[in-house]
Amino acid sequence: MTNKTMMQYFEWYLPANGLHWRRTQAQAKALGEAGITMAWLPPAYKGAAGDQSVGYDVYDMYDLGEFEQKGAVATKYGTREEYLAAISALKACGIEVLADVVLNHRMGADGTETVGAILQQSNDRNRDISGVQQIAAWTKFDFAARAGKYSDFCWNSSHFSGTDWDDAGKRGGIFRFEGKTWNRETDTENGNYDYLMGADLDTDNAEVIEETRRWGEWYLDTTGVDGFRLDAVKHIGFDFYRNWMEKMCAHRGRDLFMVGEYWSKEVARLTHYLDVTKRRLSLFDVPLHFHFYQAATSNGNYDMARLFADTLTGIDPTHAVTFVDNHDTQPGQALVSFIPAWFKPLAYAVILLRDAGIPCVFYGDYYGIPHDNVAPVTGLLTLLKIRKNYAYGAEQMYFDHSSVVGFTRAGDEEHENSGVVVLMTDSAAGTKKMCAGPRLAGRAMVEVLHGGSNIMTLDGAGAGEFTVAGGSVSVWVAKEAAADLYLMQ
Repeated sequence: MTNKTMMQYFEWYLPANGLHWRRTQAQAKALGEAGITMAWLPPAYKGAAGDQSVGYDVYDMYDLGEFEQKGAVATKYGTREEYLAAISALKACGIEVLADVVLNHRMGADGTETVGAILQQSNDRNRDISGVQQIAAWTKFDFAARAGKYSDFCWNSSHFSGTDWDDAGKRGGIFRFEGKTWNRETDTENGNYDYLMGADLDTDNAEVIEETRRWGEWYLDTTGVDGFRLDAVKHIGFDFYRNWMEKMCAHRGRDLFMVGEYWSKEVARLTHYLDVTKRRLSLFDVPLHFHFYQAATSNGNYDMARLFADTLTGIDPTHAVTFVDNHDTQPGQALVSFIPAWFKPLAYAVILLRDAGIPCVFYGDYYGIPHDNVAPVTGLLTLLKIRKNYAYGAEQMYFDHSSVVGFTRAGDEEHENSGVVVLMTDSAAGTKKMCAGPRLAGRAMVEVLHGGSNIMTLDGAGAGEFTVAGGSVSVWVAKEAAADLYLMQ
């Protein structure tokens, strides 16, 4: 058995130099050696901002950096050929590839249409604050430069439920189109959170359902990706993605790994979504991210014993993708809740060395974020190598103190010298007696994050009294494993 480990292979402020797909191809071998088994790549299609677009301002999903549209042929990340080469390189190194799918909205339309619309109250989208008004909506997508290659489908106002701009009146607002309703079941924030941005897809429209199916099948066939990261799932009718996922799996002839972004601190909303979608996908454990953030910003007053309370990892770990930060939580972004540097090693030890969930490593934590002078996370590569080679076996939890908590992994027969002991604190230094189990009885264990001088010999039951410095995490592995780790550096 190999531990699955995902990496989000981008951050918001990557240079707009068209080199990212080439960078991905060049780094594929090193990523595989580090223990990455899945790579989530950024949206690869043309956005409204052309070669400056991060990818979420979706314009043409059939243009992967091939056509002169929005002022450029290439996307921010490179050309279609370079994208396909990057995917091939990752797969050749044993890394599955996840494509970022954004089906909620379109932006950068080619023209406006006159549409009847009702202005909605922004914090209660079930409440009208006007009658029907005629607005000029950016809803006409012709893709003239692509000239029907791959698909001759063109979008018009009938394919959308609403927008946020009236070009005739030069005014913003949330405008629901006449004769349209918001999706029946979306997140209940703001009354109904169907509308997010741009021209909002009407995912009840039969033509939209058919076109998004055709595009998904074309994308699978064209790129060979192994699965999808689904953007903004709480803003799209829950039954839409359930049906879309079924069609994608049927087309590929097997189950595809999919993970959805449902941005909510409330785990009940996530489990409800999993119920409605018949657990065909996993979800990012957003509640756990906010536990990390609270622990890191509470001056030692957070109760570490409750780190997994009301999280997807605690309730349904088989459908949890754990993460520390991402492109939305990094500095300068809309959902900024960036985990402070001192706590990052604690958080990564939790998601990488435990058995629960599939961890997702953030590009900005792995390589740093030059835009904001953020350095790579200390010890992250070591933690990844421990996960790959030694974090196996039965788990014993010691989350029984408000500050000093830990866990052990007993190791297994399949992985030589496997087994791990982890102790951390968000406050003062501390000690804790923990048992790693009989497989490690009498073994010398070395703490590997702080120089390798702290050595503990376990007793006949595989237990010992472990120590951790204030505001820190300590990780022990067998002496033989530690020697291998240092050779890997």
